[in-house]
Formats: sequence, structure tokens, C-alpha cells
Amino acid sequence: MLTDAHCHPFDLVRVFPQSEDERAKLGVLAAASACTLEEFLFHEALPDVLPCFGIHPQFFSQNNTQQIIEENLGILNELASEKRIAAIGECGFDLFDKFKETEAVQEEMFAAHLEIALKYELPLVLHVRRAMFKLSAYINKLAKCKAVIFHTWPGTYEEALYFLRHGVNAYFSFGNIIMLNHKQAIKSCALLPAERLLTETDTPYAPRRGENFSQWSDLPLILEAAAAIRSEVGNSINAKDLETQIELNFKKIFYK
Repeated sequence: MLTDAHCHPFDLVRVFPQSEDERAKLGVLAAASACTLEEFLFHEALPDVLPCFGIHPQFFSQNNTQQIIEENLGILNELASEKRIAAIGECGFDLFDKFKETEAVQEEMFAAHLEIALKYELPLVLHVRRAMFKLSAYINKLAKCKAVIFHTWPGTYEEALYFLRHGVNAYFSFGNIIMLNHKQAIKSCALLPAERLLTETDTPYAPRRGENFSQWSDLPLILEAAAAIRSEVGNSINAKDLETQIELNFKKIFYK
């Protein structure tokens, strides 16, 4: 079964109205992130979609008031307590360009998300850009999380090993980035244990070269690319077997 560890169906259907028909045809099981109640309710009503909720770190730079931020954090608490979400996230840190201006509130909100994940024993879906160093201060708490999913793994292979060696139940998710000559992502995808890999589309925000948006049909291409990358370093596995292993990883995170 094709699995998508990080996506935004609410946003995809706006640019590709037939997207849910395509997902059903392909049989994709997805974990969908939302940061507003409207998005969450849309995802909650979809078949074969595991709804997740968190406040994206870029959210704090979008003229959102403290009241809106606190309301969304309250929604997160409520959904977690009612067992209506499969994971907390996406959340984390984004220190690229203008987003660095909100580093202090990002720190505060990440700590809040982490505590909710621990309280309700939920996986944590992380967005981390130019900020991997921020996570070392939280390593002990991250090691207590049910699972930590690094969406579009942004770090190095050595950084991935750091989390695993410190007892973090970490999974590293790869999408079209491995077909865009991103050397660190390619190395990580090639060398990390297959038991730690996930696939994602981040629909519609991470398109293949020459495309306007990413979509569900990217998943088979991502699997083919990942299998080829691993074969080049002696970790040979065909795309179908890799798909099966990643499905097992996905279900281990979200269903156990």
C-alpha cells in the first residue's frame, strides 16, 4: 500500500479538484496535517486519512494575533484529549529568512506541542528548517515520544544517527527532494535503515521539477527513486518491497 506520511489534502483539492479521486484510485493511506479547525474537519471526513493537528512555525509570521495562536493551541489540546488526532504536527522551527524573527514564539510553541505529545502519547511530526541545532536542547524529551517524524528530512545522515543514538524513535520522511539533486537527502535516504524510512508528498507544496504542485501520483516515483538510490550503495531493495517496508513503518507509528 502507498503511504504518505505528510500531506495537505485540504490545500491540494483547491489546485487539483480531482485529487481525492486520484488518491482513491491509487489506494493511498495518508497522515494529513492541519493548523486550523477548518482544515482538520475536512481531513477528518476523508476515508483512509489520519488527521493530524499542529501550529506550523511559519504561522507565527503571517499576521496572526496571539489570540488566534492561543485558540489554535486550545484546539490542539481538545483534539488530543478527545483522541481525534493521529499525531501532533506539523510543528517545529523555521529560521529561514523572515521566519527567524519569530524564533522566541516558535520556541514557546514547540515546547507546548512537545508536552501535549508526551501527555497523550502521540507521535510528533516535525518541520525543521535551518534549525536542527535547536532540537538538541529537547533530546531527552524527544526520546520519550511515541515517535518523531522528520518531514522532508532536512538534516545530514550524521544528524539522523545522532537522534537514533540518543534513543529517539525517529523516522525520516522523503519526497520529491530526492529527485532534485539534494545531496544530503539522497545520502540519508541511501544509508539509513529501511525500518526508519517514510515517503511523503507534502502535497501540494513540494512538486517535482517542472510541475506546479506535488500530488499522490508522485509516490510511486519517489519509491522508485529511493530504491535506486539505495541500490547504488549496496542497500538493494526493489520499489515494491520498499513500499511494503514503509507501509509497516507507517502503521507501526500510527496504529500501535
